[in-house]
Amino acid sequence: MNKKWWKEAIVYQIYPRSFKDSTGNGVGDIQGIISKLDYIKKLGVDVVWLNPVYKSPNDDNGYDISDYKAIHNDFGTMEDWDNLLAEMHKRDIKLIMDLVVNHTSDEHEWFVKSKESKDNKYSDYYHWRSGVDGVEPNNSLSVFGGSAWNYSKNRSEYYLHLFTKKQPDLNWENTNVREEVFSVMKWWLDKGIDGFRMDVINFISKKPETLTVSRSISNNTFNTGDYGNGPKVHQYLKEMNDKVLSKYDIMTVGECPGTTPENVMDYVASDRHELQTVFTFEHVECDYGEHGERWAIGENKMFKLKSQISKWQNALNGKGWNSVYLMNHDQPRALSRFGNDSPEFRELSGKMLATMTLTLQGTPYIYMGEEIGMTNCGFDNIDDYRDIETLNYYKTVSNTEKSEKEIMDIIKYRSRDNSRTPIQWDDTKGGGFTSGNPWIKMCSNYKDINVQNALGNKNSLFYYYKDLIAIRKNNLALVYGDFEEIDSNNQTVFSYIRTYQDQSFFVVLNLTKDVTTYGHNLLNSKDVNIELSNYSDFKFTKDNTLTLRPYESIIIRLS
Repeated sequence: MNKKWWKEAIVYQIYPRSFKDSTGNGVGDIQGIISKLDYIKKLGVDVVWLNPVYKSPNDDNGYDISDYKAIHNDFGTMEDWDNLLAEMHKRDIKLIMDLVVNHTSDEHEWFVKSKESKDNKYSDYYHWRSGVDGVEPNNSLSVFGGSAWNYSKNRSEYYLHLFTKKQPDLNWENTNVREEVFSVMKWWLDKGIDGFRMDVINFISKKPETLTVSRSISNNTFNTGDYGNGPKVHQYLKEMNDKVLSKYDIMTVGECPGTTPENVMDYVASDRHELQTVFTFEHVECDYGEHGERWAIGENKMFKLKSQISKWQNALNGKGWNSVYLMNHDQPRALSRFGNDSPEFRELSGKMLATMTLTLQGTPYIYMGEEIGMTNCGFDNIDDYRDIETLNYYKTVSNTEKSEKEIMDIIKYRSRDNSRTPIQWDDTKGGGFTSGNPWIKMCSNYKDINVQNALGNKNSLFYYYKDLIAIRKNNLALVYGDFEEIDSNNQTVFSYIRTYQDQSFFVVLNLTKDVTTYGHNLLNSKDVNIELSNYSDFKFTKDNTLTLRPYESIIIRLS
């Protein structure tokens, strides 16, 4: 297992709009982030992934970029950004930026010129097609619902947008497009950043059926398998690596929906010279509906979660490198989803989930607020939501057989806005996030769940994360160690061994609020070396069987 700094790193993700507002306008900004860097350093993380801060009309909260080399006014100036990078590096914190190059904003100069005519330099920077019988070229769908085609009167043609209509997809078949993208990447890397998180990077090569002028795609919901992992994606990534990535000592992680254990090594194997790691999705789809519906809630999610995690741990063990995460800006709060956000179990389940994240093989990601146990907010009124995906879903199903309560219940559970509410810094008005009115409502529990309270309690979730991070950094078995699941058919307990050279750890996690018993020949009540647990004592019954209390997590050092 080759040692690399990005394998040993722990990443903290910042959604800048909701992190810290320094001006009182209700929107988080770069100076706000700078003011909290000591807090991030105190946690023990060494890399920050910063969601987009580029110039953007904000149709999809910054993932619609109109200028890759400018900072959005909401967040500050390029001078502010330069200061941010300098202050991070001063604290030995690395910075990775979001690279969003599957699409741009329709307000980007390239698209503005592309739609002007069919015979200028930019005319085929995007995917343009004629309609069929006065309608869209085919049935290709948008992630956010509806057709993936939008009509432009200027060209009397349709352009492809796999996301919102203000996010036209770039045509990577065009050599000039690729060179433009590589130039942008070099520009940021030369400014000193430490890598990229690449947004839906496996969508950049379009499958022929996505673009063919026919009625070829007949499904009614967006299926990543229809759009990801196109025929030239590896050609493009190899070219990117050869011309840009290989020239710098950086970290790369590609968001790759629809990847499987069978094809993931095509992206991350070291001899492929493409990416270092990817974000996979199967484990965060464990609670989807019976037929994979995103806007539905499936059953037996915790067993499915551990099964998917184990599958991916085994698939990449000794061959590739995992990205370990339970949530991000596109997912609901992990504690509400996979833990238990009731006052009785919030801290316990949060510590259990933290133990899982920090003891698996792969680079761990902590999403802002996860370290203090922030929860889903569950707004009752659709007018309180800001996420375009959520609003489109509500609009689509409002005139169906679903009741208002059914619609709002799934939105409360699933909406991306659950993770986008402001960080709860203290119990003052605005939660310490802003002195003004926040761009999106605060969670109502901010007086109880906040950073100030967490830092004032030595037994808080924050300090548990801090201890976990220190243990991981000081024990290479928890970084590079082989992964071996124990008792894979157990419906309630997730247990595994991490082994590296002469060091081994046995991790036992009760995934539920129910008391259960767990036995294994590695357990010996007279000689158990507990590295860390979320309970202060341990309960053994006869035959060295462990009584696991609600959400109990234990890291055992094996001699």
